Amino acid sequence: MITQEHEVFTEVTLASLEKVAQEIVRKIINYRVWLFQGEMGSGKTTLIKMVCKILGVTGPMSSPSFSIVNEYENDSGERIYHFDFYRIEREIEAKEIGIEEYFYSGHPCFVEWPEKIPSLIPLQYAEVNIQVESNTKRKIAIALHDGKKENRF
Repeated sequence: MITQEHEVFTEVTLASLEKVAQEIVRKIINYRVWLFQGEMGSGKTTLIKMVCKILGVTGPMSSPSFSIVNEYENDSGERIYHFDFYRIEREIEAKEIGIEEYFYSGHPCFVEWPEKIPSLIPLQYAEVNIQVESNTKRKIAIALHDGKKENRF
């Protein structure tokens, strides 16, 4: 896929995770849909919580594993959506909750397990891949997909 930018952070620890989150926040104005990929327990929810904290969310945050979507509000009143599609069986389930309305709302959308909804992902999105290197270290890659000249199947 065509990307405008690709950035890799190596040896990311919990203590240095804020640097990655700040980079995501810096890019969020141009990319509203963020796909978080990584194995179970790799830190997707932890990174999303850090991003939300930097965006000004002060209320409780958790993985929407059972509710599919959590809506947060920051201190400026902006809504932020956090999705977890791990438990869905078919893409139609995401369509039924109105995923496209969320994606095109103009509000930040953070998606865990996006591989469950491949045909519903907008052409313009950002992708965060988290790779476990050890119990305490991760490798995190950010790729920005501008939606131009992409062949989607």
